[in-house]
Amino acid sequence: MRGDTPTPIFRTEEDLSRLAASERIRYRLVGADCRFHANDNISAFIEEGEIDELRAEVEAKMHEVLRALVIDTDSDHNTQETAKRVAKMFLTEVFRGRYVPMPAVTEFPNAERLNELMIVGPIKVRSACSHHLCPIMGKVWIGILPNEHSNLIGLSKYARICDWIMSRPQIQEEAVTMLANELLDRVKPDGLAIVMEADHFCMHWRGVKDDESMMTNSVMRGAFLKDANLRREFLSLLSKKV
Repeated sequence: MRGDTPTPIFRTEEDLSRLAASERIRYRLVGADCRFHANDNISAFIEEGEIDELRAEVEAKMHEVLRALVIDTDSDHNTQETAKRVAKMFLTEVFRGRYVPMPAVTEFPNAERLNELMIVGPIKVRSACSHHLCPIMGKVWIGILPNEHSNLIGLSKYARICDWIMSRPQIQEEAVTMLANELLDRVKPDGLAIVMEADHFCMHWRGVKDDESMMTNSVMRGAFLKDANLRREFLSLLSKKV
């Protein structure tokens, strides 16, 4: 149960099939006591064909949003297909990381027992602020200190994992932590460092309308947290790349 409304129990798949796709997926999530915040991946609870159903649902509701904004989508040629375009954009592009599994990432054993600092970046990232759904555009740098038991992954795979994490409504502080957790679990290095610098369009379009402010934050794990010299080396090399 979530909130004050009890979750109904559907005894058969036929009962469940009568629900809208969003309600079926939510029913499975609640039944599994699984969180479904804006930046969570829920792909394990989505069945074949339901993404297309979700697109149709979002399109219909987006059309109602446009009506509530008093936009005449019937006679305005510029907005006649806007609801459809927005639904497709949300589900298959900018929020895609919520609805698809982790991309395939080939791992290699550390045969040469590499144990020196390596830095990947800048990786361009695109996300959306979960407060206002405005774009977040930025760059990520990743520092890895492997050990003989680490799993090495190709450079392009870091970009794929970043995109999968960032393509959800996010706040930057949580996004960097999620990325760090994923890479730690996959690569198993002695140390991991991530720095993200991003431009938040909610600062441009609303509120103070400041075009200059950027947000930079970092996560340090393992050796980067304990060894000040290693941390200093990483940050020094980064300053030469910016």
